[in-house]
Amino acid sequence: MRNDAVDAALLPRESFAQRLLTGSAKKSYDPVVDIDWNAPLDPDKLFLPPEVISLFGTPQWEAMAPQQRRELSRQELANVLSVGIWFENLLNRLLLRELMNGDPTSRHSHYTLTEMGDECRHMMMFGKLLDRIEARPYWPNRYERLVISSLQLFLRGSMVWVGALVGEEIFDAIQRRTLDDPELQPVVARAMRIHVTEEARHIGFARDALARRTPTMSHAELAYTKLCVAVAAPLFVHLMTNWHMYVRAGLDDPRALRHVARENPHAQRTLGAGAANLGAFLDKQGLIGPIGKRIWRRRGLL
Repeated sequence: MRNDAVDAALLPRESFAQRLLTGSAKKSYDPVVDIDWNAPLDPDKLFLPPEVISLFGTPQWEAMAPQQRRELSRQELANVLSVGIWFENLLNRLLLRELMNGDPTSRHSHYTLTEMGDECRHMMMFGKLLDRIEARPYWPNRYERLVISSLQLFLRGSMVWVGALVGEEIFDAIQRRTLDDPELQPVVARAMRIHVTEEARHIGFARDALARRTPTMSHAELAYTKLCVAVAAPLFVHLMTNWHMYVRAGLDDPRALRHVARENPHAQRTLGAGAANLGAFLDKQGLIGPIGKRIWRRRGLL
């Protein structure tokens, strides 16, 4: 029988994973019982805070009636939840693959399993929230499903953790800034708070794993990781500005509105604020090259 105290002293990774396991045991949620799904929706409140809605601050936003703004916020939330479900599905597949090569007795593997359980509950929570706000999910078309499914072939090694951080940390930072907004539907605010609490551990786990791996990367892995980091920015912005949101919200010329959203200075500042800590961390690890920085700045993420 191994001595856990000795292991923790010898293996900092194991000690960190044990702290995350302890935190998970003390504070985790079951969205089925920890959210009041029967609470009525407020007919006047938005489903996302105004400052994170893609058209906020534009002439098109100023011309919209309050009910149009509310409907756009509902559709944008539905898109965010749908992307979250795709991403967490993919992340669980990547983590499960990591376990195939790991030590099933290690604390690192045990926290990996704990995180997978969290992500399964998050997918359920997102699905229940979609149902509660009576919105249809934004499901990928055949081409997008192929791309999403193929990502697991390319996201290996360091890219598992880079992918986890890009998918989790920007959303997390934006949620933290907005979950106490008084204009937000209470059921949405509650789901955000649960997500933020548990994602904080997931982000710490991914950061720790990436920071430990970076010094051992080969030149080829480092170059590949920098390329993937650069590509992540336009992919993220593409997913967040799905033109079908504007169709379902009943707005005219949805493709033109997508262009307006992508060029919206306010939306870019919001994304940049959300990505600031992630960008600083990746830069410190030497994982954003000059091309990557240029692309991230162009997309409003730096």
